[in-house]
Amino acid sequence: MKVVIVGGVAGGATAAARIRRLDEQAEVIVFERSGYISYANCGLPYYIGGVIEDPEDLTLQTPESFWKRFRIQMKVRHEVTAIHPDRKTVSVRNLETGEDFEEAYDQLLLSPGAKPVWPEHPGMGSERLFTLRTVEDTFRIKEFINQNRPKSAVMVGGGFIGLEMAENLRQLGMEVTIVQRSRQLMNPFDPDMAAFIHNEVRKHGVKLMLGHSLEGFREKNSGLEVLLRDGVSVSADMVILAIGVTPESMLAKEAGLALGIKGSILVNDRMQTSAPDIYAVGDAVQVKHFVTGADSLIPLAGPANKQGRIAADNICGGDSRYLGSQGSSVIKVFDMTAATTGINEGSAKKAGLHVDKVILSPMSHAGYYPGGKMMTMKIIFEKETYRLLGAQIIGYEGVDKRIDVLATAIHAGLKGNQLKDLDLAYAPPYSSAKDPVNMAGFMIDNLARGQLKQWHLADEEKLPRDGSVILLDTRTAAEYNRGHVAGFRNIPVDELRERIGELEPGKPVYVICQSGLRSYIASRILAGSEYETYNFSGGFRFYDAVMNDRALVEAAFSCGMDK
Repeated sequence: MKVVIVGGVAGGATAAARIRRLDEQAEVIVFERSGYISYANCGLPYYIGGVIEDPEDLTLQTPESFWKRFRIQMKVRHEVTAIHPDRKTVSVRNLETGEDFEEAYDQLLLSPGAKPVWPEHPGMGSERLFTLRTVEDTFRIKEFINQNRPKSAVMVGGGFIGLEMAENLRQLGMEVTIVQRSRQLMNPFDPDMAAFIHNEVRKHGVKLMLGHSLEGFREKNSGLEVLLRDGVSVSADMVILAIGVTPESMLAKEAGLALGIKGSILVNDRMQTSAPDIYAVGDAVQVKHFVTGADSLIPLAGPANKQGRIAADNICGGDSRYLGSQGSSVIKVFDMTAATTGINEGSAKKAGLHVDKVILSPMSHAGYYPGGKMMTMKIIFEKETYRLLGAQIIGYEGVDKRIDVLATAIHAGLKGNQLKDLDLAYAPPYSSAKDPVNMAGFMIDNLARGQLKQWHLADEEKLPRDGSVILLDTRTAAEYNRGHVAGFRNIPVDELRERIGELEPGKPVYVICQSGLRSYIASRILAGSEYETYNFSGGFRFYDAVMNDRALVEAAFSCGMDK
């Protein structure tokens, strides 16, 4: 059996190694257009920023090491220019010599990846304009920085690459501005959770221009001016374009293979395309979202590697199936960690799901052990069934641990109230006896039992201030005086039983505290005296972060940039 693989990075390299492990006799040839194989895309910004010092650390394998270990030909700087399914060959160009030739195959695997979005705007040919996708891109950016010593940079796009590059360019001492079309960074997060990301990047000196669409570029004063749709502009010594990627599917299209959303390659759950003996994996393929079942594009390394393994199994006569992508991801944002899995609240509502959520701010580990830091967790679930749909966590320690637990729970089909039953590891430096994931489960269980009713941020403007309801803040007087929601009176939870007579009987009570715990305790005290109570999900800490961010975004939108 002869297998030809197009693309030698995540999915392609994984598939090649897997095929060899399954079939020692198979002939495997990999054609990679760039000069590198099996490289770590996610590590590229950190080489530019100097965190990764040796460029060789960016590549997990070389063509030589791959041959030595697997006896697989990794032909770099070779571009596949056409696929001929009728005669089972591919056309190949040696980019070093210009030679064109055909290579026959028994089985063909496409792993072409995705390419950066490159809009047709004025000024796109500037030497000060870059994208970051390959090792070669990385070296170009690094060389420009070393030679020109730029003092300022604009990131167009506020996703993973945009934030990682912003951090690393700040590490080099540059002034950095992020321009983003939507009014938040990191669209996989809901706007309320993105507020914490905004605060962190602002804290580290990054300027945000949110809600601005790109119009083009113009050379100006030995720099580059970024032109925006609303007439606003910003200038810098260099610009990195990171507004997304599109599937590299032209080969598949020209070969007559069926395509899916946004021109992606259509595959079944065995990673087979519409053509016999042709498979496809990675960023170029359409997948099913594990939570919603909707057709999706999820360009992440984890799914690409899994798909490569599954395709290899099937090429070698197996019957492996891809269950779909859940979109689990994590990102370092300066000192903070932000992570998500499943779908966010906005996506759930767009999908027509009747959803609810709990928001909590637990400590990363036992409060009595030094060094604990608070995280913010948002868990989304189906209202009637309590089926887990997604989770977002932002904090400084222990975020990756909790998001992986929640990703596993979603994959396993657990309900939200079952999170309370998980037996998770505990020691004071790492967690609490009631782990934050367990705490989320307790909250959802209380909702399911009718022991907890919530009110949310979106309800705040609608709360009557005419005395028909009681608005109660149960923090200490000192906390209350440092800031509170307008219209709320203060009775600390530890004084509530003695002062309950100050509250008018028969009126609903909307309760808030710093994190949601004290207000929940107050809710139960009040319920014991036959008050109907609603607890604020997230606490004043969450409210304050989101509302302050909203104010900054609104101010920035009108004049163009954060002050």
